Amino acid sequence: MIPLKDNIPSKTIPIINYLIIAVNAYIFILEIKIGSNVMWLIEAYAFYPKELTLLLRGELLSLSPVKKMFTSMFLHGGFGHFLGNMLFLFIFGDNVEDRLGHIRYLFFYLFCGLAAILLHYIFNAYSATPTLGASGAIAGVMGAYFIFFPYAKVLTLIPIFIFLQFVEIPAFFFLIFWFIMQFYLGTVSKILGSSNVAWWAHVGGFVVGVIIAVISTLFRKIRRAYL
Repeated sequence: MIPLKDNIPSKTIPIINYLIIAVNAYIFILEIKIGSNVMWLIEAYAFYPKELTLLLRGELLSLSPVKKMFTSMFLHGGFGHFLGNMLFLFIFGDNVEDRLGHIRYLFFYLFCGLAAILLHYIFNAYSATPTLGASGAIAGVMGAYFIFFPYAKVLTLIPIFIFLQFVEIPAFFFLIFWFIMQFYLGTVSKILGSSNVAWWAHVGGFVVGVIIAVISTLFRKIRRAYL
């Protein structure tokens, strides 16, 4: 299922969401320009779980694994990876930024990305495979959207064999289906022991996004009650 747009217009200009997309686009263009030498960029800025394990054991003196937990959020492994992430962020991010406000949205985005990487690390502490991409942070945005706008409609492209079907799906069903698929694929990949996708980062980001959105909604209701 490929989301194309939702039916909730932004009340404000989502400047942080646009800025995040622009930074990701700039870095992806840089990756393309580097070409066959892109591995040096990945080695320097992608997150390697094994490096963090070595740091926690005291066998690595550099704090680079901590830095890479943030820089890895802005790298992508190919055009499809980049385009898919930015499409989801463009559709769901503006409304979440509306609800949280610009600055809080920025910190929310980065925190969800960090939480996503940490959950991925828990399941892959000895992995030497680089982790990169904005998927975990964007999963957090989707988790918040799930709480804030469950009754929104998402125009979705559904490929059925050689046919393309356009369907408006309630955001609640679209996002819960997406989450179940990430959890299922993460479980299967853990059992089989082979996957190039950080499924558990998606799960972790989504769950953290839901938790923060629930807390934000409760505080919003309490504040309104007192006012």
